[in-house]
Amino acid sequence: QSFYDTMIAEDRWMLIPKGLGTTLLIAFCAIIIGSILGCIFALFKISKNKVLNLIANVYVTLIRGIPMATQLMIFYFVIFSPMGMSNGVVVAIIAFGINSGAYVAEIFRSGIMAIDNGQFEAGRSLGLNYIQTMIYIIVPQMFKVVLPTLCNEFIVLIKETAIVGYIG
Repeated sequence: QSFYDTMIAEDRWMLIPKGLGTTLLIAFCAIIIGSILGCIFALFKISKNKVLNLIANVYVTLIRGIPMATQLMIFYFVIFSPMGMSNGVVVAIIAFGINSGAYVAEIFRSGIMAIDNGQFEAGRSLGLNYIQTMIYIIVPQMFKVVLPTLCNEFIVLIKETAIVGYIG
């Protein structure tokens, strides 16, 4: 009887596919935002510009050092609630995306560092500038190195979305 009351009555079993859809939506959008932010901050971290390097280090250290539940609460109750945004899914996508960006930045940075310096030199000897060398030679090799870790980050995002219930 309790199973019937919990799952069958009033089509409550439909909450499970809805929740799965919301979980996948949050994780997919967050990994896209995180990949974009991660790429930007990884380039900042390997930059010779000290200001950009400092910005990236502060971002990565701060975001990775604060628990995700705390970040989610800060985004929802402190940043977005006063602005009138009470859509928990959108706030969760933004919060998880920013959090994922810090981890993806380290993943991309380590992927770039894993490429042999001879590849940079080969690009230079072909007459490519730094940007062209990164786009055509380094980044394609980097993605091959970091793809398994990015898949793990997506799995972690799926697991972490369980805490979205705190705000919605």
